[in-house]
Amino acid sequence: MHFLKQCTWLLILLCGALCAHAQQRVSGRVTDTEGNGLPGVTVRLLNSNRGTVSDITGKFSLEAPAGSTLVFSFTGYKTLRREASTTAMTVTLEEDFANLDEVVITGLATSVKRSNLANAVATLSAKELYGVAPAQTFDAALSGKIPGALITANSGAPGGGISVKMRGVTSIFSNSQPLYVVDGIFISNVSVPAGLNIITAASRAGNEQYQDNPSSRVADINPDDIENIEVLKGASASAIYGSKAAAGVVIITTKKGLSGRTLVKARQDVGWTQARKLLGMRHFTEETAFDKGGAAARDAFIAARDAGKLYDHEKDMYGEKGLLLNTNVSVTGGDERTGVFFSANRKDEQGIIKNTGYLNNSLRLNVDHRLNNRISVGLRAAYMKTSADRGLTNNDNNSVTYGVALSAAPEYVPLRPDADGNYPVLVGGQNPIELRDKMRNNETVNRVITGGEIKILLHEQDNTNTRLIVRGGVDYFHLKTEAIFPRSLPFMRNNLEGASIQGNTSNLNSNLAGILVNQFAANKNLNFTTSLGATLETNYLDMILATATNTTPLQTNVDMAANAALQQFRTKYRDNGIFLQEEVLIMDAITLGAGVRFDRSTNNGDWKKYFVLPKGSFSWNIAKMPFWKMQLINSLKLRAAYGQSGNVAPYGARFLAALPNNIGGNGGVLVDNQLGNPDIKQEKQTEFETGVDVSFLNGRLTLEATYYIKKIYDLLIRRNLQPSTGFTAQWLNAGDLRNQGIEIGISALPINKKNFRWNTHINFWKNKSKITELLIPPFPMGAFGNSLGNFYIEEGKSATQIIGTLGETPGIGVLGNSEPDFQLSTINEINFLKNFSFRFMLHWKKGGDNINLSQLLNDLNKTSADYDDDRNGNGIKDGIDRNTAFGKGEAAGFVQDASYVRIREIGLYYQVPVPRNKYITGINIGASLNNWITWTKYNSYDPESSNFGSNTLSTATSRGSNGLSSGVEVMPYPASKRATFHFAVTF
Repeated sequence: MHFLKQCTWLLILLCGALCAHAQQRVSGRVTDTEGNGLPGVTVRLLNSNRGTVSDITGKFSLEAPAGSTLVFSFTGYKTLRREASTTAMTVTLEEDFANLDEVVITGLATSVKRSNLANAVATLSAKELYGVAPAQTFDAALSGKIPGALITANSGAPGGGISVKMRGVTSIFSNSQPLYVVDGIFISNVSVPAGLNIITAASRAGNEQYQDNPSSRVADINPDDIENIEVLKGASASAIYGSKAAAGVVIITTKKGLSGRTLVKARQDVGWTQARKLLGMRHFTEETAFDKGGAAARDAFIAARDAGKLYDHEKDMYGEKGLLLNTNVSVTGGDERTGVFFSANRKDEQGIIKNTGYLNNSLRLNVDHRLNNRISVGLRAAYMKTSADRGLTNNDNNSVTYGVALSAAPEYVPLRPDADGNYPVLVGGQNPIELRDKMRNNETVNRVITGGEIKILLHEQDNTNTRLIVRGGVDYFHLKTEAIFPRSLPFMRNNLEGASIQGNTSNLNSNLAGILVNQFAANKNLNFTTSLGATLETNYLDMILATATNTTPLQTNVDMAANAALQQFRTKYRDNGIFLQEEVLIMDAITLGAGVRFDRSTNNGDWKKYFVLPKGSFSWNIAKMPFWKMQLINSLKLRAAYGQSGNVAPYGARFLAALPNNIGGNGGVLVDNQLGNPDIKQEKQTEFETGVDVSFLNGRLTLEATYYIKKIYDLLIRRNLQPSTGFTAQWLNAGDLRNQGIEIGISALPINKKNFRWNTHINFWKNKSKITELLIPPFPMGAFGNSLGNFYIEEGKSATQIIGTLGETPGIGVLGNSEPDFQLSTINEINFLKNFSFRFMLHWKKGGDNINLSQLLNDLNKTSADYDDDRNGNGIKDGIDRNTAFGKGEAAGFVQDASYVRIREIGLYYQVPVPRNKYITGINIGASLNNWITWTKYNSYDPESSNFGSNTLSTATSRGSNGLSSGVEVMPYPASKRATFHFAVTF
């Protein structure tokens, strides 16, 4: 027995020794080639989810079995494998100039190295997105940075309002904006109108859609919280997201905590914004004043001139220099088990129009914790409160919006108030200065985006492991719109007698996904990644709009009015999908992928029917093959991919709706004039892309070239019906559309010296669209009629063609196309004198026409700055020439080339040398300009503006936003340019 006890203790000691040997403490430091510590480097055990992150000095420490292999990976550096050692390790990472080891998302829970990627996926780092010259909002910061995208602003009003089209027109009437995913949470980007049509009558003629100039909800996101962005531009890459991915997917990853010393970073930006360009006003003479308004106008001009009271109304309205303030504080820290990131941000910006501005307050908390070697959890929580005072701009038919009213006010007519605060009353027009000072148009949003994920390692062996990933989240916002027009405004008298328009909208998006991922290494040259999952997405939107007229003086409550009306619009849908995906990696050189998703939606006619959306991909990096000996080319990849995605039918398209009605003072309902279609189905998109990626000189020169062809079948179109049916319209699937284009990207590191480094990226892209089939007669849409230029949907023609009347020549002809001939952008960064960094971005858009009606309104009122010019030398004033052409029905003058070359961003930064101390680890100062320099012949405020640009909320009985009508301009809020000074300190 004594001998047995001794053997037992010996066995215990031996096992303890073995365990101590098996789980040893491994530590060391990760540096770059110059010996500088690299913070944030991921250090993990090969074929395991166990790992840590290097601290601010590059040091790391973790438990690792003896003889195990550690994998060191860091964005911008080549991935390195090293055997674990009991002695202090020194690991040096080399720069990955071509980003070939960058990890790119290929599924809802899988990723692959860029060197093996089969699709053209655009990626933006935090520095590229927001680190040069910060734009006002997140969506505005994307402009010119995504190859294949056409990005326009519906106006320059504070708070944004951006249209993003990926690889051409995705849909004619249905959704044409990408899906935004923040840390796995599907967020809403709907734009909610404020009900201003009662004031502007903008929808009275021409287009049926809302023209309230709302902002985009994606603008709520704080760009300072973003770590990186991946853009899946077409179905071949985004098919795994199913019926929400037809217009592309923007995947946003926010920042996480780092192990090691807790870091506190504070940044303060101070600057100003001003109008990018003012058009100027017509300067009158006695003769031209008489020409405009007869003897009374001439006498008014003479009196104003002699009194020295000729005014620049445009400068008075748009000439403000708005103060820009942005304050950000972030805290990051943790250990090898837990990472925490917290940020607080306040952005306060004044507009270039008095009483307009944008305020955004946001908080974010990201927590990642590894419970043990098998289970890890993550929490993402963000709160945002925004307030945007947007003024009253864009189209109207009552001559009350700022620009339209301004066009009727010549320089000799006073608009400013007198010493007693009384405003001059204009004969037959609204005083825009009085309107600006008295009215209010505000959007206030309270928003919470929160979610989390659980990762469980179900089993692990030497050559295989299986993980369960459960991820979900909610995006909730409450939007309050408030538009107040006091009865003292002249156009309110004998009409509406004051108006209070108030809306309350609640929106809740939720999504949940459960995914199983198995990784299996058959041998060192053959690896399989299999994923199987199910998703569920829901949405509930409830909008209540109250309109009160004949308001009690000095009161804004809607119940303090003689007349009041209520509208309510609610949408509710549920989408769910099942997917299976297989990825095979052969010799770390050949990648094969295949997958299928089954999707259904309650918006479709048959909501129980699953739509099948397959995908497949192939890539071969020839330079990784054993036979490759050419050292000049270190990567040569051929790739091809195919995929399908969908676009669900508009809410309510399958129903025959009942509309509220008042019958004899009693509530009742009427049958809607739109006939429901129970057979309506989603649009189906197929895309094939192929390309080649080449990397030269160890990654210092790279080329990516892609060709794609994207076809959309079963286009959702709202057609007109014969009156004999008893209805006027119906949704149906009635056409096919094709986009094809090319994208070319070149990255180079021409100079890489110790004290001088130049890094440049050049992107070129173009797209062409065509309506390949149309089952109904051709139809116009998207603007204000053929006499002013109109979009026209016609089989065999471009989906973005602009037609119009030809004047004295009978008939209608093609006058232009809103699709650019091509776009080109270049981003450059020059580091010099060790601590200086100079960065700039240039964007060239060649071609792409706008329908410019701002010039028409100025011409008709004879106030255009160039009205008296004679550029063609025909002896007739240009303004008269243009008005004559308009009178003859010539629409060509309104369709104008919107080409431009713009220096979007330019910044100079200096990293202040800080002696080693216990408190401050870094100080950075800089200055930047945003949209400061533009070369264009376009004759208005900005070639990027569009009256209908945003993703406006649409209903089954209203067309809402569509994929075509960007590029229509009617007196927008002028675009602005920004100058900012930056100061940041890290503790």
